Amino acid sequence: MFSRRRIAALAAEFLGTGVLAFVVLAVSRSQIGIAYFVAIAAGMTVVFMGLALNRDVQLNPAITLGMWTARRNSTVKTILYIAMQILGGMAAYSLFKYFSRTPIQALPSQFDAHVLFAEAFGTFIFAFVAAGVAYQRQHWLVRSVVTGGGLTLGIMVASVASAAFLNPAVALAANGWVWGTYVAGPVLGAIVGVNLYGLLFATRDKLVTGVAETASSVTSPVKGDSKLLAKEKAERSDAVVEDDDDEDDDEVATKEEKREKAPSKASKKSSKKKKK
Repeated sequence: MFSRRRIAALAAEFLGTGVLAFVVLAVSRSQIGIAYFVAIAAGMTVVFMGLALNRDVQLNPAITLGMWTARRNSTVKTILYIAMQILGGMAAYSLFKYFSRTPIQALPSQFDAHVLFAEAFGTFIFAFVAAGVAYQRQHWLVRSVVTGGGLTLGIMVASVASAAFLNPAVALAANGWVWGTYVAGPVLGAIVGVNLYGLLFATRDKLVTGVAETASSVTSPVKGDSKLLAKEKAERSDAVVEDDDDEDDDEVATKEEKREKAPSKASKKSSKKKKK
């Protein structure tokens, strides 16, 4: 049920979110804890964790939920990712509290429209940038760097009127789990940012053309290629859910096993011929 890569994806969300939340806590409560340094530290954390883990990471329940509303995440993946991200935030809270030996003061729990809209607008910027590189299917290295930059910009903007968490898991780690502001704000911003980019700026035709060109350059022009290309175009245009890195693990493993077995069969046949 759970392959090695699927477990690695869940572990990446847990570790990455925990490190991100801990860095935000450490910098915000240090002598350089102004918004700009927190923004830079958070953006660099996203970049470095993406590079270290060598895979796409979301590290934010709001972004994960926004991708789900745009049908870029499956329901199961969304639930598991959010669970791991929340656990990562809780782990960061406990670890920071243990290291600092002081309790983390809770943020005001009353509703504030300024905080809500600041969190929503900052997360909108972050989600819009993250959705852009995801829809464009840029290299994972480019996605990590651009996503980290988008988070930096979002935090700088939201810091005018809020604590600029832009992430419910980070808010949980900072003892600021306030439904009306630091949870609802990022969720609303992420949903609007991801879906707005998908509706107005996503270029599916370019993606389909690229697939067709690649297929035509690799395969020979035999009868039936046009049908295959038409089928691929139809599948690509209808598919909105982003393929997971680990969905085809079983198929890949099966193909690799067949390739490994093929030389052994050929060697057996050659040995039989020699004996004869």
